[in-house]
Amino acid sequence: MSSTSQTNTSVRAGSGRRISLAAMCRARAVAEIKAFLRQKESVVFTLAFPVIMLVLFGTIFGSNKADGGINFATYFVPGMIGAGILASSFQTLAIQIPIERDDGLLKRLRGTPMPKAAYFIGKVAMVLFVMLLEIILLTVVGMIMFGLKLPVDANHWLVLIALVLLGTTTLTLLGIAFSSLPRTGSSAPALVTPIALVLQFISGVFFPFYQLPTWLQEVAAIFPLKWLTQGLRYAFLPDAAKGNEPAGAWELGKVFGMLGLWAVIGMVLCLLTFRWRSSNDG
Repeated sequence: MSSTSQTNTSVRAGSGRRISLAAMCRARAVAEIKAFLRQKESVVFTLAFPVIMLVLFGTIFGSNKADGGINFATYFVPGMIGAGILASSFQTLAIQIPIERDDGLLKRLRGTPMPKAAYFIGKVAMVLFVMLLEIILLTVVGMIMFGLKLPVDANHWLVLIALVLLGTTTLTLLGIAFSSLPRTGSSAPALVTPIALVLQFISGVFFPFYQLPTWLQEVAAIFPLKWLTQGLRYAFLPDAAKGNEPAGAWELGKVFGMLGLWAVIGMVLCLLTFRWRSSNDG
């Protein structure tokens, strides 16, 4: 923030009119959402891929039953919602930001009176917009095709809302932090996509978590996606489904604790590693 052109709450436009921080953040949020919607391939992949995987795995394994009489198709829906949140936050930002850095967009934005915070707020708004669309799509498909039920009471709704907000915050921060690893924008998809897929496979998204080898469950428990999908199963599935969890319980305290811990780690990494300039800029 430049002290000659702005105060804590506003900046002065070329005409001398002050523009509030809120207005700049709002404008940046609208710009980010419009930019995302203009990228048709990205929109289709981000929104459609989790739905396609849900339909595919739900159809293949839908006749099987987990403990508590839960059919596998219903069991998969919360995991796919978690995968949708991962795709719209971590995966999108970890790929998109390096491309913008290579294109010089970050360098140009840094040279404007716009506060740096407005850029990140715009990204968060875009993530929330995409994530909301993703959750609605997956929930509707799950209800229509696989008999998914909405949360049964206010407590389950509150847990769902808190999980979505905390999980999105955590994965957004980690996506921003991870965006500093790719050396170029073109290399970002090749680096980020395999990591996202591996996390999904070991975190109870494509296969019931309890069917994984114990050592792989322990590896998955280090990362936030496993805890997000476990919490989402609590929100959507009947209580009898907790017998499918390794501990035989939902462990909500641990779910929120691990997500909160990773949010702090993500914030620290963002502050320490985020780069506005491409590595080619020196």
